[in-house]
Amino acid sequence: MSDASIAITVQTQFLNDQSDPAQQRFAFGYTITIRNNGKEAAQLLSRHWIITDSDGNVQEVRGKGVVGEQPRIPPGESFSYSSGAVIPTPVGSMHGTYTLINDHGDHFEATIPAFRLAIPGLVN
Repeated sequence: MSDASIAITVQTQFLNDQSDPAQQRFAFGYTITIRNNGKEAAQLLSRHWIITDSDGNVQEVRGKGVVGEQPRIPPGESFSYSSGAVIPTPVGSMHGTYTLINDHGDHFEATIPAFRLAIPGLVN
């Protein structure tokens, strides 16, 4: 199984009610869909995020699974979840990898494509 067998899409939103620009707190929500386009099931074991704000500060986040789960995704199916990030600037980006395992015990990584975190209307 390869990285190409897993397709990842992301939708983001600015969370105004959880943000406080005066305190340099900008909250963003995101919903990720992980689709298994391969021929065998894959279980998501862990995540590695690289979060960068517009000042160039980088946070790395590693952990087991996503939102407390380690979903097993059968071929042709998908798993979606929502989470969030807080950064000190009104614009930033995220990208990373998921580590998965197939039913034969082979580990592989799926790339999470870079996506922008931005207050609506701030960036074209």
